[in-house]
Amino acid sequence: MTDVPARPRPEPTVFQALRSPRLLTREALAGLVVAIALIPEAIAFSIIAGVDPRLGLFSSFVMAVAIAFLGGRPAMISAATGAIALVIAPVARDHGVDYLLATVILGGILQVVLGLLGVARLMRFIPRSVMVGFVNALAILIFVAQVPQLIGVPWMVYPLTAAGLAIMYLLPRVTRAVPAPLVAIVLLTGAAVVFGISVPTVGDQGALPESLPALLLPNVPLTGETLAIIFPFAAAMAIVGLLESLMTAALVDDITDTPSSKKRESLGQGAANVLSGLFGGMGGCAMIGQTMINVRASGARTRISTFLAGVFLLVLVLVFGEVVAIIPMAVLVAVMIVVSVATFDWHSIRPATLRRMPVSETIVMVATVAVTVWTHNLAIGVGVGVLAAAVLFARRVASLTVVHREVEGGVARYRVEGELFFASSNDLTTKFAYHRDPSRVEIDLSASHVWDASTVAALDAVQTRYARLGTAVEITGMNDATSRFHERLSGRLDGGH
Repeated sequence: MTDVPARPRPEPTVFQALRSPRLLTREALAGLVVAIALIPEAIAFSIIAGVDPRLGLFSSFVMAVAIAFLGGRPAMISAATGAIALVIAPVARDHGVDYLLATVILGGILQVVLGLLGVARLMRFIPRSVMVGFVNALAILIFVAQVPQLIGVPWMVYPLTAAGLAIMYLLPRVTRAVPAPLVAIVLLTGAAVVFGISVPTVGDQGALPESLPALLLPNVPLTGETLAIIFPFAAAMAIVGLLESLMTAALVDDITDTPSSKKRESLGQGAANVLSGLFGGMGGCAMIGQTMINVRASGARTRISTFLAGVFLLVLVLVFGEVVAIIPMAVLVAVMIVVSVATFDWHSIRPATLRRMPVSETIVMVATVAVTVWTHNLAIGVGVGVLAAAVLFARRVASLTVVHREVEGGVARYRVEGELFFASSNDLTTKFAYHRDPSRVEIDLSASHVWDASTVAALDAVQTRYARLGTAVEITGMNDATSRFHERLSGRLDGGH
């Protein structure tokens, strides 16, 4: 191992891409593919939220364009998402669209506040096993979301889907000049029209808007009662949206081997949601599926693709709505299946990997996947994963704490080795032979560190038990931090001082 950090791989800047016809073409085509893929997703998520499909489409347009300028992760796609739709659906159902828009605006404001408070730094506390579980769960959810499009449909859906899969797997072996998903969409849509193949299309998912989104303020009373209604949903939206966005950004960082500003991403997501609510959108966050289409399937690397995805989305639904409406859903299903397969971390489930990996790491990954897939809620899944990782880590570290005893010259010396915190110090009082020890006891902490009040309380309890037997106890070997911490709390934790 070397201590020299690996230098991030340089990626083209926006200005470099604008000056290079090859790079600009790549970014533009990637944006077009993402825009096409966004349309049925935005409509579907609008239905989940119980609102008009236009709200999802407007939100996707506004967020993609806004995040292209404001976000901290180039090439990442933000738009209306299922996670946000599930969170805010009760607001639209029980109180109407205006309250939903107010919720989205407040949720965006809360994200900005969280960004300013440095919530992005909490990403450091998400273990790799949780991250792998998050990625695998997303891949499974993307695949599962396509299953309804393959059940109870005309039989021609299946050969169209198979043809789409074949094109996207075989074409990159011949050329990468044009994104394979775009080729599949164009060829198979043309084939469906020429041969009169009757299959479900994008137009069957819902009506497309016919006018531009307009700036508006939600028609809700500015009262404490309104705040009481929307705040819980806005807070949940803010947390879920930031969690999904920051973890998606970390995933893209890993794929592209480039860094990104998580603080700027947090602020950008918040600002984009505020704008989405003001323009009649349902809000959203980073989209793992469309981001993978953009970054992995199409090779985009700059903000140009994100910006053009939003622009193309609006142009497609307003100008070419009739053309977009005839795209077979089977082709988009094939695109998303390829994305799900590419997203899944297959290395993580190989037998050789599982044999080398600590059992606790595997348990955390499986728990994250299982809870996320079961609840369809990334925040809950990641929360359970982090909690499981913390518990298993605490248990593992606690088991590494040992106490050695030796008696010499009328003194019993105890050497404590390992990290001392609540999990390891709760049974510390049982490690001493109180009645068998001589009148002097020395507890050596030079090979350990005191991390919390539980340990100080445990050491006080040990000294108290020895004092009752008339035994003098001396604690030695404390490092400076432990000494200061122990001195500040010792004797003050029993409520009597």
